[in-house]
Amino acid sequence: MGGLSRQARLERSAVLASLALVAALAWLWLWRAGMSAMDAMDMPDMAAPSRAAGIALAAGMWVVMMTGMMLPSAAPTIVFYGALVRKNAERGNILPALWIFTSGYLAVWAGFSLAAALLQAALEQAMLLTPALASASPGLSAAVLIAAGLYQWSPVKQRCLQKCRNPIEFFAMHWHAGQSGALRMGARHGLYCLGCCWMLMLLLFVAGVMNLLWVALIAAFVFVEKILPAHRYTSRFAGLALLAAGAIVPFTA
Repeated sequence: MGGLSRQARLERSAVLASLALVAALAWLWLWRAGMSAMDAMDMPDMAAPSRAAGIALAAGMWVVMMTGMMLPSAAPTIVFYGALVRKNAERGNILPALWIFTSGYLAVWAGFSLAAALLQAALEQAMLLTPALASASPGLSAAVLIAAGLYQWSPVKQRCLQKCRNPIEFFAMHWHAGQSGALRMGARHGLYCLGCCWMLMLLLFVAGVMNLLWVALIAAFVFVEKILPAHRYTSRFAGLALLAAGAIVPFTA
């Protein structure tokens, strides 16, 4: 039993290290991309990419950003699925690999990234974003902040957050066999996380999509909200803070 326990700890550590490495690489890429974007702003004569190419580049950036922001908070569920894979293998029942489940999860955020890139392009076309991809409109900023604050109090938010925080309940209620089942479960878990966090991600249009400090702060809040106790109070306090900020913004511009 001691050997099995040690093996389980090693496998758990390997999964966490792999997730941490992927997230760290995503953050490194974002930092380098941010530096490149600042250099490009200093060289206004550079040729701008076509609209389609610009959307594709933005979507890629959002995919990397969502990977770096969301993988840490999804780690408990991913690690739990890895434990299920190991325990079933000990009984001779082979479950689909961990990467299949994780791919389903990230595919949902890739879809969100494409939608965010299209929204970004529309806001740029309407001249509602600064070159740093932050809101140039106090009205837009206030609307996003108030909408995010209200969403923090919504039953949909709380239901999705509850699902994200309870891996045992999630797999008990949504188990599907086979590789397609693992992909489907990963996607369903991704949808719950999306339902929990999508309005928080839109706050980046207020603070600046390329503002890595705010990206990190939002990612940290998502992690705290999903992992630590008293999540209801955390969510609702944040909602009140966002509502207050939304009420103040039009008078500070």
